[in-house]
Amino acid sequence: QVQLAESGGGLVQAGGSLRLSCAASGRTFSSVRMGWFRQAPGKEREFVAAISQSGRLTGYADSVKGRFTISRDNAQNTVYLQMNSLKPEDTAVYYCAADVRGWEDWTTSGAYDYWGQGTQVTVSS
Repeated sequence: QVQLAESGGGLVQAGGSLRLSCAASGRTFSSVRMGWFRQAPGKEREFVAAISQSGRLTGYADSVKGRFTISRDNAQNTVYLQMNSLKPEDTAVYYCAADVRGWEDWTTSGAYDYWGQGTQVTVSS
């Protein structure tokens, strides 16, 4: 069992930055592949970023590549999403997710076993 607790969402102007955090407990954090997804009203939940167990490998959606950075601190059992150059279309609820198996395509929500409660990010124009 993995429990995820997210923080760092809020309201920011276009062009600004936010840093999301996701603290994990339960299973040994260093063995868990982690991802961030987001969902806007009326939209499907979409992949944002993912990071390997060691933190060496990362992947990003085309829509955020070059603006967002995913990282992790295994000693603190925490994964981060640094969001820069934010746009109004980034407005969504952002979810942290954990994949304890690490076998499937990490851009697919079905690959993940546990999800956080979500944190709202609103970007004003």
